[in-house]
Amino acid sequence: MADLPLVSPATPLRVGSLFSGYGGLDLAVEEVFNARTIWFSEINEPVARVFSHHWPDAPNLGDITTIDWDTVPPVDILCGGFPCQDVSTVGKMAGLAPGTRSGLWGHMAAAIDALQPEWVVIENVRGLLSAPAIRANLEGDDNEQRNFRDATPDSATPRGVEPDPWHLGEAATRPLRAAGAVLGDLADLRFDARWLGLPASDIGAPHPRYRVFILAHRTLPDTTRVGRLTRRGESATGEGTPGHDRAESSDHRPRPPRTERVPYRGTREPVVVDRATLRRWGRYAEAVTRWEQIAGRVAPSPAHLSDDTGPRPAPAFVEWLMGLPSGWVTDAQHGLTANQQLAALGNGVLPRQASAAITALIVSLVHEST
Repeated sequence: MADLPLVSPATPLRVGSLFSGYGGLDLAVEEVFNARTIWFSEINEPVARVFSHHWPDAPNLGDITTIDWDTVPPVDILCGGFPCQDVSTVGKMAGLAPGTRSGLWGHMAAAIDALQPEWVVIENVRGLLSAPAIRANLEGDDNEQRNFRDATPDSATPRGVEPDPWHLGEAATRPLRAAGAVLGDLADLRFDARWLGLPASDIGAPHPRYRVFILAHRTLPDTTRVGRLTRRGESATGEGTPGHDRAESSDHRPRPPRTERVPYRGTREPVVVDRATLRRWGRYAEAVTRWEQIAGRVAPSPAHLSDDTGPRPAPAFVEWLMGLPSGWVTDAQHGLTANQQLAALGNGVLPRQASAAITALIVSLVHEST
């Protein structure tokens, strides 16, 4: 592999953001790569208001399924966490397939194909490793739906293997996991990829929120004629010329200092818990104290009390659990209801967790290239 350039001191790397949410993954990508987000795509209007507030110069391209990628400014890094509902272990595990929400990955892959970024950063839930998927079937093979329906952990092995040891019977329709489909698509697009599963507790957070991160680096300088296999139900992207000769976007937008956006990641070293904290948080006192030190602010009240509904999670506390600056999502000027705030935070990315994972994956890629 060629050298892996990370930062240009004169020109920050440009980031394009898909399925952007409140921008948690963007915070991590900007921190690790010293980059700036120049556009984003988010269809949830209240959440898009949060993103636009923090990235005022980045336009919202809207629905990913309607974007004409030939008109989009080029980027060095494309990042996104495509919808997890159909691969989540707490959902119906419908899988990564056309027609499902998680099947929107196909549109992200089409964006990668068209834009040819240097780097791709993907985040998703643990279920990505176990949920089934459909990739394009071989011509004349009508077993795709049957294989998807019948796929189980025990059946996820090649079938119909020829007796000749030099032929592996690698039919594209054999049972496949969602992560394998994503990595396979990246390989089709000539990206070298690494993945990592990381619980938030490993970077000091007081909760186990496990996430899968994928980092991919483009291996060819010109991939105009290289394309991903088209999925059933998708339109072929065809051949296109990479748009890296387009005009640069406008100059760097104003933003808070980086230390205010993503404070240091910290460690899981033992912490000293005072008596008052122990009385308030009980057995959670050490975990809360550690995260207070890492996040750089005191934990807010964890719940709101109501005579009608009883105790409910306080959005400000969930925001703190995600390691976000105070008011990142909950500031009243964003105009989100409490339920909208909780939904946005629940679907979001913990920036420090993503930053730690991306950094580790970069080290892995660089180590192999040397």
